[in-house]
Amino acid sequence: MKLFFYNTLSRKKEAFSPLSDKSVLLYTCGPTVYDYAHIGNFRTYLFEDILVRVLKSAGYQVKWVMNVTDIDDKTIAGAKKSGKTLEEFTQFYEKEFFQDLAKLNIGKADLYPRASENFDWMKKIIAGLLKKGYAYKAQDGIYFSIEKFPGYGALSKLDKKGIKPGARVAVDEYDKENPTDFALWKKDPDLPDGRPGWHIECSAMIMKHLGEQIDIHTGGVDNIFPHHENEIAQSEAYTGKKFVRYWLHSEHLLVDGKKMAKSEGNVYTLKDLEKKGFSALDFRFLCLQSHYRSKMNFTWEALQSAKNGLQNLRDFTARCLAGKEGPADEKIKGKIESAFFDNLNTPQALSILFSYFAQVSQKEAFSPPIAKMIIELDRVFGLKLGEEKIDIPQEIEKLARERGELRKKGDFAGADKVRKEIENKHYMVEDTKAGPRVLPKSQ
Repeated sequence: MKLFFYNTLSRKKEAFSPLSDKSVLLYTCGPTVYDYAHIGNFRTYLFEDILVRVLKSAGYQVKWVMNVTDIDDKTIAGAKKSGKTLEEFTQFYEKEFFQDLAKLNIGKADLYPRASENFDWMKKIIAGLLKKGYAYKAQDGIYFSIEKFPGYGALSKLDKKGIKPGARVAVDEYDKENPTDFALWKKDPDLPDGRPGWHIECSAMIMKHLGEQIDIHTGGVDNIFPHHENEIAQSEAYTGKKFVRYWLHSEHLLVDGKKMAKSEGNVYTLKDLEKKGFSALDFRFLCLQSHYRSKMNFTWEALQSAKNGLQNLRDFTARCLAGKEGPADEKIKGKIESAFFDNLNTPQALSILFSYFAQVSQKEAFSPPIAKMIIELDRVFGLKLGEEKIDIPQEIEKLARERGELRKKGDFAGADKVRKEIENKHYMVEDTKAGPRVLPKSQ
């Protein structure tokens, strides 16, 4: 089955053909560790996790590198404000980030290089760019001349008429409508040797750990310009080779239809979700319901609906595990895998799964093979279906035992009365070969 991805560079969906037949070189832009990552950040990291899971399910070996930006304008300003060293400041937020990744069941990359540990390659590339005439020295640092790189703007589809030769910007992030020479290396009064600009960091870590050409580079749409555009320019100017074959970008997460902003008071972290009784996997399930290339609107109502939907899916899987022997529809599995392979279409995959869920539930045709199929598909969904223990309150367990004793005595009317009492408390009892099984009742 062929994989298809939407390539931001070509602005079309393309059949996937990596540099090597059996392996994929993947780089994903990681966190800038100056604050807690918010749910908009995690929407992108979840899309990248699904990408890796789909690549592996298609039979590829994936070498995955995700960087950690621990030195840039934001981290330096944050460290100064906190009164901590840069290392102390960034490593606190780095630790929090990895804890959140684990909660979201996001798989581990092969490498997480820190920008601060890769200055050698940054200096090597900058020296090469100076030698080739793509870079020049200024009073406050070294800059890349975008006028010297004819292909500048291909990824972001910038109008080159807006380019002002010689205009420079020293900050890492700047006006997305203002193409300007960007800093490769900056002089810094607190650092005798200076420090890198943000954009050179990723190019250096890619070349050091993956090579001069890679298959896939990902990030959020806000990375397209200037960050990824600048990565292409400096990398291809240095090597003379095509840098990345496929560029994949996830769209923004909105909150109640608005862009997340501290001024709006709508920037949420995983901790904020947990305080309201939601789990990281509830949020993961919510994200799966939106295609990564579509804007996603987060609301608390939508998250509650996702929580209920995930619980229903868990209950369905549990009922199938406890059910009688019977076949699973392999065509359903094939349709869901086709959705995965068609540009990571998780909303369609879930729609197919829930339609099948409804059919099986209506016929009460629950069977272990169906559960096995769902658990196999969950290697991509990543929802830990079939793994989590179902906690049943002691009160319900006591009622279930009472029902069992009444059935043994032949008091089926009394047993049925207790069964109804259990159902009124939103649980159910299923009689299996191994004995009665208590499950939460689907919402």
